[in-house]
Amino acid sequence: MGRIFVFGDDIDTDVIAPGGYLHLRIEEVKKHCMEAIYPDFWKDVAKGDIIIAGKNFGTGSSREQAPVVLMELGISLILATSFARIFFRNAVNVGLPIGTITGPLNLKAGDIAEIYLEKGELIRAADHKAIRFKAPSGALADILSEGGIIQHTLKKLGKLPDDKH
Repeated sequence: MGRIFVFGDDIDTDVIAPGGYLHLRIEEVKKHCMEAIYPDFWKDVAKGDIIIAGKNFGTGSSREQAPVVLMELGISLILATSFARIFFRNAVNVGLPIGTITGPLNLKAGDIAEIYLEKGELIRAADHKAIRFKAPSGALADILSEGGIIQHTLKKLGKLPDDKH
């Protein structure tokens, strides 16, 4: 179960992981995540929470810290109308689940929902209504389910015991 946070269009990587803090450890960078549009985001977000956004989420630079900082804050899923290509790829590489909004979600900030990524479905706690989205499939789904490209590659190379993923 996670709480819904709603953001608009064109949330760029400098909003997610501000460039002025990238020389710091990720523990410090996460205190500045989204501060330009939601100053207390890092305090309010909790493990399992979900981001809903508009078009072009993650636009801007190729910094991998953007999806990493969201994962470190506990975000368990990002749904957006569309993603910047490099953010999409970085999210999959680090194992941050993402999905694409294909129709009306009828969710608002503060709603609580349970994620079923493999089905592409959220279940809103208030009314148990199923809300559909397009989840990554095929190789992307495999990489996400194994925790990212490094874990996926280690598993493929036989370097990761089955109980470590």
